[in-house]
Amino acid sequence: MEPSSQATRSVAVIRVRGGGQSSASDNAAAEEPLEIRLHRRPFAVLMRTPGEDRELAAGFLLSERVMRHADDVGAIRHCTEEREGAADNVVDVTLADPSRLDDIFANRRNVVANSACGFCGKVSIDSLASDADPISVNTRVSASSLTALAGRLRRSQAVFEETGGLHAAGLFSPDGDLIGLAEDVGRHNAVDKVVGRMLISDALPLSGTVLFVSGRTSFEIVQKAVYAGVPILASVSAPSSLAIELATRMGVTLAGFVRGDSFNIYSHARRIQT
Repeated sequence: MEPSSQATRSVAVIRVRGGGQSSASDNAAAEEPLEIRLHRRPFAVLMRTPGEDRELAAGFLLSERVMRHADDVGAIRHCTEEREGAADNVVDVTLADPSRLDDIFANRRNVVANSACGFCGKVSIDSLASDADPISVNTRVSASSLTALAGRLRRSQAVFEETGGLHAAGLFSPDGDLIGLAEDVGRHNAVDKVVGRMLISDALPLSGTVLFVSGRTSFEIVQKAVYAGVPILASVSAPSSLAIELATRMGVTLAGFVRGDSFNIYSHARRIQT
């Protein structure tokens, strides 16, 4: 997979090697704000890596419960009427049922997120459980297939290969076939891009899939998996205690520290065949 030209920026660096210095150029992962509007009204600002902005907006609005199905999507487009240089950083979303707008804006949060932590702790487990059913599907994955996913995700990260500075989320079949992948400076954004692509394609719920993420697994990443109907979530690093609690409550099989041929299972181990 070739990296998008939007996803990197050329930067000047001074390389220090063995006590010596030299001037050089390098590629850095791009980070820019994305304003999401609903029917031209400002709704949220996210810090993200440019590219797949429509998918990011759709996945984010799914996690905000503004959208739940592909039928909720009217249109998602960049605001080309913005001043030059700004249009690529503003998307306008129209809903199929605009009568909900007043309620959406009345109940919205003040959403300005950085790429590192998403919206940590914004929703209690009880409130999430009241808005989604626990996942009960019997999708299974073998231990050998699960441990192979870390390498498959890493080999598919074109922008990480060039910059070393991006997270990734990969959606796989239980047999390890890659269904979708996204990279971003934010772990949450990468998940939203993958899920948003599936939402736009009317492929939810993702009941026959495994979601694999780089970095750690937070409460919000489990939340996004629940809303997308993903039964198995794994990562190369550790989950937080709240992520484990939420996964246990909502029927998500959660695995962490997937490295080499080893990993830990934190919840609903029945879906992983060892």
